[in-house]
Amino acid sequence: MRFLAQTIRISTTVLLLGALVAVSGCSTWFSGNFKDPRIQLTKVDVIKARLLEQEFMLTFRIENPNDHSLPIRGLVYDVHLNDIQLAAGESSGWMTVPAHGTELYEVPVRTNLWRHMKYVVRLFEKPDRPIQYRLQGELKTGLMRGRRVHIATNGEIIPGDFIPE
Repeated sequence: MRFLAQTIRISTTVLLLGALVAVSGCSTWFSGNFKDPRIQLTKVDVIKARLLEQEFMLTFRIENPNDHSLPIRGLVYDVHLNDIQLAAGESSGWMTVPAHGTELYEVPVRTNLWRHMKYVVRLFEKPDRPIQYRLQGELKTGLMRGRRVHIATNGEIIPGDFIPE
């Protein structure tokens, strides 16, 4: 009986110490030392283009300006090309961005641009003319109870860069 009580006491102590170590590693996420990561849409690949459904792979570059690695748990996104909503949704892919490092985060999306087809065709008629994009959403960081980093970026992509010759 003494052995069982002693084993339970040791197990409880080990679990508590483990929890304290895990929480202390996350303390900079909740303190003033945490700097928001920068995220940018870098590439839009067309996977399949059917009449009523299009599949794209959105590639985002995530830069971590912090002194510690940054676990990414997912991304809630809303991407517009000019004034057209290209895609909106939530990705639950996990990855870790190293301290002061950069990683690429790919998100497969499906959409239906049928009602905007004329406008999209006009956008691609001049492949050297830039198309404005707007990305809004939240980057979910941390392991269990991380933080949500609000994202609002604008930029441009040039269609000719993505069309094979």
